[in-house]
Amino acid sequence: MLPQTGAAPAMRPAAAIRPRPAAAARAGLFPWVPVLLSMGIALWFWRPALLVAWQWSALAMLVAVALAVALRVHRSAGRGLIGWQAADALHLAALAVMLVGLGTGLAAFRAAQVAAPVLEWRYYGPIEGRVTEIDRSSRDRMRVTLDQVLLRDLAPDRTPAKVRLSLMDPDADLPPLGQRVMLTGHLGPPSPPASPGSFDFRTYAWFQELGAVGYARTPIMSVALPQGGLWWLHRARLKVSAAIRDRIGGQAGAVASALMTGDRSGISEDTNEVMRASNLYHIISISGLHMGMLAGFVYSGLRLLTVAVQGAGIGLGRPLHKWAAGGALAAAAAYLWLSGGGVATERAFVMVAVMLGAILADRRAISFRSVALAGTVILILTPEAVTGAGFQMSFAATIALIISYGPWSRIAPNVPWWIRPLAMLIVSSLVAAMATSPIAAAHFNRMAQYGLLANLLAVPVMGTLVMPAGVIGAILALVGAEAPALWVMGIGTQWMLLVAEYVAGLGGAVMAVSKPPAAVIPMMEFGAVLAILCWRAKAQRSMAQTCGLASGLAMMVAAAAIWATAHRPLILIAPEGKAVGLMTDQGRAMSKPKGGSFVTSSWLQEDGDMAAQDISAARPAWQGDTRDRWADLPDGWQLWHLTGKGSGERAAKACRAKRIVVAAEKTGLKTPDCLLFDPASLRRTGAVAVDFGKDGPVWHQGDMAPLRIP
Repeated sequence: MLPQTGAAPAMRPAAAIRPRPAAAARAGLFPWVPVLLSMGIALWFWRPALLVAWQWSALAMLVAVALAVALRVHRSAGRGLIGWQAADALHLAALAVMLVGLGTGLAAFRAAQVAAPVLEWRYYGPIEGRVTEIDRSSRDRMRVTLDQVLLRDLAPDRTPAKVRLSLMDPDADLPPLGQRVMLTGHLGPPSPPASPGSFDFRTYAWFQELGAVGYARTPIMSVALPQGGLWWLHRARLKVSAAIRDRIGGQAGAVASALMTGDRSGISEDTNEVMRASNLYHIISISGLHMGMLAGFVYSGLRLLTVAVQGAGIGLGRPLHKWAAGGALAAAAAYLWLSGGGVATERAFVMVAVMLGAILADRRAISFRSVALAGTVILILTPEAVTGAGFQMSFAATIALIISYGPWSRIAPNVPWWIRPLAMLIVSSLVAAMATSPIAAAHFNRMAQYGLLANLLAVPVMGTLVMPAGVIGAILALVGAEAPALWVMGIGTQWMLLVAEYVAGLGGAVMAVSKPPAAVIPMMEFGAVLAILCWRAKAQRSMAQTCGLASGLAMMVAAAAIWATAHRPLILIAPEGKAVGLMTDQGRAMSKPKGGSFVTSSWLQEDGDMAAQDISAARPAWQGDTRDRWADLPDGWQLWHLTGKGSGERAAKACRAKRIVVAAEKTGLKTPDCLLFDPASLRRTGAVAVDFGKDGPVWHQGDMAPLRIP
């Protein structure tokens, strides 16, 4: 026997390793992933900027530390260094910090990925480029978007990647997609916000790689023949669109074409206005509704076909429902191509693909997990989508429909089978309208009073006639027999237009809503998500879920209170000093009946005012001639707006104590006696909002620091 030379290592007592409790709550956490990613993305958009090296390093370190804590905290709990309940809390908190950091990184990476030069001055001259898109502007003018741009005397590293031009000639010959063209036009940088807190078109344009916008009055000249490859497919799509318009005719044909191909260039602005006033505008913008209806129709048709096949004794025991899901997925992919593959359509395809993929993977197709997966995919690919009304309204409607699925499944068996599909469409329309109306009102400052009525009359027709006829027509077009299907489709779209015109013509069809403060939309939406994800039956609700539910409801109530009690600025000054608006008891009074129409219309819309600029300018407030306008303000102050040639010199003379002076020309004053805003100062501040406090005027400036390549 060998002598013992040392003590044997002590064994760790079994009690020292603490087993994990069986009741550890880990289920149901995946739906929080897109929520936390969205929070991080929103943080970046709060102050959008391209990150520099040290910022990337700090963000990476934050994510890495949070991940390390999440991975190690449970080991510490297993060794008895920390309780399991505290470990779970730390684990979830670390994961939350990591996901928020990843969301910020996703937005910053995407902004750097699409970075392209932005024109920083006014340009007039020859413009050459390849046509990538043809659409219609809000002023009913055709527009072309060009890439591979060449501008006179401008180096390639300073030339925008894309430019967009409105064509002033209504009869201009439109070139085919992929063709290289040349024209003479005016270009300028994307416009800044109309007022502090307004929609920033520059950030939107950045993510579209759109470096300049403008207009052209000259004809379009061809430089090179249209390119082949994918451009041939895009041209084929537009030929299909034109064929649908010509076969059905009128605005009904234009709407049918938009539904099937995403080409809205044939829809007039009058039709757009009618559709907006009736809350049916979402119908002509391909979204989850269209993609879901098409995929649902194809899946149902193939499912019935497979049932018939199995009834004949063929394919028994095989999961033919997965074949139906695969066919529906293929149809959705074809629809994605046919519709042009816009951001909204891609988002809708991802949502439908995830749900059909759930069927293929033997999972529930309609669940919060499926929606969360679709949202996560979209946020990774296009994080900028989180700020758009389309993304918010699509997911709000989808989540609301999922919530309503349980009650409907209990009611549906009591509804006669022959009316059940129509009843389901009506219920879906009601639920989706209730979920999306607050978001639409906050973004667009309009609320369609009878939008629910319009959707109840139009959406069922779209689901039972228009989309099925479109699918059948696409199949019959292979043998040239699509005419009957297009005739049915035209009847459906004509009905939708009649409904839109009728509802828009009702008294009080549209109610103006003032723009909410910036915090309202995120508070309202995050509060709703928090309440939904924390909702449980009272007996099953934990203390944390109870607190989350209460916090979510409180956030929604607070958002509504902030919105209801918010006031609009007393004075608004346009970014270039061309327009000034003063709030009065009758609404905002513009200093000029013309000039700065886009900015002034934005102001009135955000005020919740439906008046036109000339009507607004007629309100009692301003005095003086057409060039030199002035108005009285509280505490003996005066507001002066001077325009036209020589306005800079006249502004210098008018600049006195207790005056706010806005000049359309540079004044040259370095130490003015008044509160002065001229093009030189407004170029630094952007649009300005002025209110009065105890010590006089208090002004808030816009953001004139757009994204730019270092």
